[in-house]
Parts: sequence; structure tokens; C-alpha cells
Amino acid sequence: MSTNLATSPRNYRQSAILTASKERLVVMLYDGAVRFLGQGAIAMREGNVAAYHDRLRRAEAIITHLQNTLDLERGGEVAQNLLSIYLFCRRHLAEGWASRDPAKLDEVRALLAQLRESWNAICAA
Repeated sequence: MSTNLATSPRNYRQSAILTASKERLVVMLYDGAVRFLGQGAIAMREGNVAAYHDRLRRAEAIITHLQNTLDLERGGEVAQNLLSIYLFCRRHLAEGWASRDPAKLDEVRALLAQLRESWNAICAA
């Protein structure tokens, strides 16, 4: 049996995404944002400008996607609270980026990690 190892992880991720519930997809998005923010903070501390720009752009794109997919009409207070959190995260991320302050990235990362745990608990229920 021949397996192309270069495409196996990509195929696995694609399969996981295509078969995941909506709630699990949200957890996956949080996982990505948390990972990219952590990598961005490390790169920022190391002075690797290209790497932290890339990672912060990716994290920002995920946060923007989470924000844009909120159903504010049907989501009620929960959706409004998430919108406020996402707006805070985007502002804080921009401030950290502009001031090259990895501590701000760590704060956003911690907040999103908490949300990730909440969504993961919903998936497990």
C-alpha cells in the first residue's frame, strides 16, 4: 500500500473538516487562531518580522471569520457578547501588532483559548 506522506496530513485535515459538526468547526477555528497567535508571539519575541506578520494575518482572518459568521438576529445576547469579544480581540491584536507587544497577543490567545474550551465542552455534551 503506497501512501503519499506529503498529502496525508492535508487529506486527514480536509476529511476532518468535511465531516465535522458546526460546533466542532468553531473549535477548529479557535485551535487555529490560538496556534497562530502563539507562533506569532514567539516570532515577535525573536524579531522574525516575516513570520509574525504571516501568523498574525492568519489569526486575524480567523477572528474576522468568526465575527462575520455570527447570526446576530437569532443568536441574541450570546451572539452580541461574542461580537464584543471578537471586536476586542481584533483591536487588541492590532495594538499588539503596531506596538510589537507580544504580551497583547498572549492576552488575545488566552481569551480565545477560554472560548475554545467552552465550545469544546458543548461538543462533548
